[in-house]
Amino acid sequence: MGQTIEAVILRGIGGFYYIAYQGQEVECRAGGRLRLRRDFRPAVGDVAQVELRGEEGLITDILPRRNFLVRPPVANIDQLFIVASEADPVTDLYLIDKVSVIALRQNIQPILVLNKWDLKESLVFEQIYRGAAFPVVRASAQTGLGVEELRQMIDGKVSAFTGNSGIGKSSLLNRLEDKERMETGSISRISRGRHTTRRVELFSLCGGYLADTPGFSSFEITRMDRIPKEELEQYFPEFAPYLGQCRFSGCAHCKEPDCAVDQACREGAIAPSRLESYRKLYGELALLKEWEK
Repeated sequence: MGQTIEAVILRGIGGFYYIAYQGQEVECRAGGRLRLRRDFRPAVGDVAQVELRGEEGLITDILPRRNFLVRPPVANIDQLFIVASEADPVTDLYLIDKVSVIALRQNIQPILVLNKWDLKESLVFEQIYRGAAFPVVRASAQTGLGVEELRQMIDGKVSAFTGNSGIGKSSLLNRLEDKERMETGSISRISRGRHTTRRVELFSLCGGYLADTPGFSSFEITRMDRIPKEELEQYFPEFAPYLGQCRFSGCAHCKEPDCAVDQACREGAIAPSRLESYRKLYGELALLKEWEK
């Protein structure tokens, strides 16, 4: 029997899984017990228990997941960088809020990255999300603004990036990797053609791991872990001081009389766009049939 280790799964291809171990990638197969389970299969980001056998490995078990996203299938994400901007094309605030709810539901830290700061200073967005207790980074893929700050935030963590089309997410990632490529002489692992076959994988970046996640912006409220509408308020952090202060127990904060959250919004303590997003999400969740929840 070989040495048993714990290692992160970087990617899976055709029944083989690749883990990181001592700076190298090791090809592994799943053990018989895992292969027989129809309700579970190893995913990128899982921490696997691996029995090393020469230059190969056998995955004997998967440690409990801290979180898991279905689309794309990736586990144990620490933080999600939401790339946005008030520059053209302006990011839809509702998209930011929807994605942040999904992240918080999974105990993933959402971080707002305000890209294209050289073209448009996104001061309105910054005020909204700092007021909602989000970490916010001013950034520019063109000038390098915020790149070192992002590198420090990525170090030692498993991260993912998302953003609307045209927001400059790929340019920002390439800017982050440029310095690493210059230091190591490696070839870019981020830039790929539009028609290249893509699968979810983790690769090392800035001392941490980045989930290369095709289709990451395709979040759907109806698929985000079946959130009961009554729990939605928990994922708007700036609501916290006002919860339980409404006139009616179980207030949905959807224009009921004497709603403390609504009052806080009218007094400027909660951004109107945030309450609007909450109410839109609440309405979508309320429309789900019981069997869909």
